[in-house]
Amino acid sequence: RKVNARIPLRRLTVITGVSGSGKSTLARDVLYANLRAHTGDAKRRRRAPAWLGCKDLRGVEHVGRVLEVDQTPIGKTPRSCPATYVGFWDDVRKLYAGTTESRVRGYGPGRFSFNTAGGRCDACEGQGVQTIEMSFLPDVKVLCDVCGGRRFNAETLAVTWRDRSVGDVLAMCVDDAVGFFEAHPKVHHALTLLQDVGLGYLTLGQPSPTLSGGEAQRIKLVTELARLRPGREGTAQTLYVLDEPTVGLHMADVEKLVRLLHRLVDAGN
Repeated sequence: RKVNARIPLRRLTVITGVSGSGKSTLARDVLYANLRAHTGDAKRRRRAPAWLGCKDLRGVEHVGRVLEVDQTPIGKTPRSCPATYVGFWDDVRKLYAGTTESRVRGYGPGRFSFNTAGGRCDACEGQGVQTIEMSFLPDVKVLCDVCGGRRFNAETLAVTWRDRSVGDVLAMCVDDAVGFFEAHPKVHHALTLLQDVGLGYLTLGQPSPTLSGGEAQRIKLVTELARLRPGREGTAQTLYVLDEPTVGLHMADVEKLVRLLHRLVDAGN
């Protein structure tokens, strides 16, 4: 329709308008779709088709990557949880593998993973819950009666660090875990970010399917913030596309979300 749109980089930009005016079309179908095809690895850029839905898009070279952050769940199985999604669970596993008890028993970091056999509870396969099939009714999930929802077998739970087993750590809420991991900068940084966005009440092992859309969205943004490293200004940064990100959120949560977005912008995105 011969419309020109200018979207400044390194700023938080809001596209607004009445229902049906084309906000999502511009943000997702034109901006996001084209940038996804024309950024990233060189092989994908060579195969990228001509511009979709527009005549030209200028300034693409200033965008390193593009990411859509929506309210879709961060995982489909109970094995997925905030600790694994944000990415600090690997550091926790290494911490437990480095204890004297683990070294004596010959346990490596893999022993403290609930995604692989060996250390996890065999009855629930590391999910903490068991599924009971009901005739003519939806399946019901109940707490595993073998591990009590702690996801690991007795031998793995026998290994403790600061008097807490790996199962105890998963049951911790973020607010408690911040103090517990204070001496470990990488884990502490990620937990502090979760606390800053108002998710301090979540447990580290809370199954992803039980999270609300707003919680999932903030966890995705925290994951992005946790990846940021100081001193990267000047490099091509990320363009985040959010379609109606405040739908269903309380005003207090909206305030936390906006504060989080400004932190990403301050890092040059």
